[in-house]
Amino acid sequence: MKSRKPTAIIAEIVKYVILIAGALFTLLPFVWMVLSSLKSGSEIVAIPPTIIPTHFMFSNYAEAWAAAPFPRYFLNTVFVATVTTVGVLLTSILAAFAFARLDFPGKKIVFSLFMATLMIPGEMLLITNFVTVTKLKWVDTYKAMIVPWLANVFYTYLLSQFFSSVPEALYLAAKVDKCSDLKFLFKIMVPMNKNAITTVAILSFIGSWNSFLWPLLVTNSTNMRVLSHGLVRFQSEAGAQYQLIMAASCILVVPIVIIYLFLRKYILEGMAYTGVKG
Repeated sequence: MKSRKPTAIIAEIVKYVILIAGALFTLLPFVWMVLSSLKSGSEIVAIPPTIIPTHFMFSNYAEAWAAAPFPRYFLNTVFVATVTTVGVLLTSILAAFAFARLDFPGKKIVFSLFMATLMIPGEMLLITNFVTVTKLKWVDTYKAMIVPWLANVFYTYLLSQFFSSVPEALYLAAKVDKCSDLKFLFKIMVPMNKNAITTVAILSFIGSWNSFLWPLLVTNSTNMRVLSHGLVRFQSEAGAQYQLIMAASCILVVPIVIIYLFLRKYILEGMAYTGVKG
C-alpha cells in the first residue's frame, strides 16, 4: 500500500478542521438559543453571560406556550404549510409534465416566459398580490395566505428537467398500450422521480413554515396568525422576558429541525441528482 505524502495528510487535516469549525460556527446560534431558553430571567441578562444554565428551567416552555395562543398559531402554520405544499406539488407536477412531454403551440415561448419570472425578486410581487387579495376581500383568511403561493416556477423547472430525463420510448410504449397522459404521469413519472418530488415537498413545506412577511401583511386577528408572525407579537407581549422569547423561538424552530433530520436523505439525494442533471 502506497503511503501518503505528508503534505497530502496536512491538507486533509486542514480541510476537516475548517469544515468542523464552520459546522460549529453555524450551530452556535441554535445552541445558544436552546441554552438561553432554559435559563432563569436573571441569569439570561447576567454580566458576564453564562453559557450553561445553573438550573435548567424547562418550565419556560410551558410558560411561553401559555403566555400566547401558540396552539392556535401552530395549527394555522401546519394547515397553511400543508395545503400550500400539496398545491405546489400538484401544479408543479402537472406543469412540469406538460413542458417535458406534451407538444402544444407556443410551448417554448411560454416556458421562456416562465423562466424569465425567476429574474423578478419576490418582494416586487408583494404589492400586486396584496392589492389583488384586498380586492377579492381575502384579507385575514386562509385563502390569502395559501392561494398566491400554490404555484412555483422554480419547482416546475426542476421537475421538468427530471421528467425530461425519462426515456421517450417509455412514453411512446405507454401510448401504444392506450395509457392516458395522466395515468402515465402518476403511475410511471411520479414513482420514477420520487426523490425529486419529495425534495420539492420538503423545501416547499419549510419555506411556507418559515414565511413571515406575507402572513404579516394579510392577517390582522390573533386567530389567523402563524408561528413566525405570532412570535413577533409575543416578543412585545412578553416584554423583557428573554428566556420566554427564546423558548418560543425553539417552539418555532424545533419542528423544522426534526423534519430535516428525518428526511435529510431525500433532500440530499434530490439536490445531488439536481446537480448531476443540471
